[in-house]
Amino acid sequence: MTSTDATLAGLVKAGRSLQVGILLFPEVEVLDFAGPFEVFSVAARMARRRRPEAPLAFEVATVAATRAPVTARHGLQVVPCHGFADAPRFDVLIVPGGIVTQPLNDPATLNWVARAAGQAVLTASVCTGAFILAQLGLLVERTVTTHWEDIEDLRARHPGLRVVDSVPFVDEGALLTSAGISAGIVMSLHIVGRILGVDLARTTARQMQYDWAPQPALG
Repeated sequence: MTSTDATLAGLVKAGRSLQVGILLFPEVEVLDFAGPFEVFSVAARMARRRRPEAPLAFEVATVAATRAPVTARHGLQVVPCHGFADAPRFDVLIVPGGIVTQPLNDPATLNWVARAAGQAVLTASVCTGAFILAQLGLLVERTVTTHWEDIEDLRARHPGLRVVDSVPFVDEGALLTSAGISAGIVMSLHIVGRILGVDLARTTARQMQYDWAPQPALG
């Protein structure tokens, strides 16, 4: 167990729910944010079955610039739980991808992500969310991944990164990056397993009827 895992597991053991924040922005990929949202929410429910008296292991919230509806990819309207101004401190921060033109060019979004990542114990990106973390300098000299279509673009924009392909995610302890879209589910189950045990991650995957098995992660 890493020091990151020990910190997060210790908070749960002490009776505090882990706060999971998921960024939203215009043209965010739907499964990029919905997949992790589902994993952490179901994991909390499965953990509650084992210990009904305990607080939820995870409390999951979405965050955008304001509480106004966000138009995700394919026109899906999503109402965020928080705006940047009222978002709490998160223990786990998830930065999804999609068409990331807006967040990459929006100082308010970049400032919030930088601040939230600085406060979080663990930060993870899904798909092209890696471009957001890279622009903020959070991936310097790290091994990372992203959607297969965007591997070469990430290498070109950020030559200091070791960008790998053909892996579902890369685990570097307090910072993880995943490949595209559904890979965020795999990464989130891995995070659940790191913090609260592989058995709970397996139970979560089974409840979701998702074919998953723990695997070593490149990192």
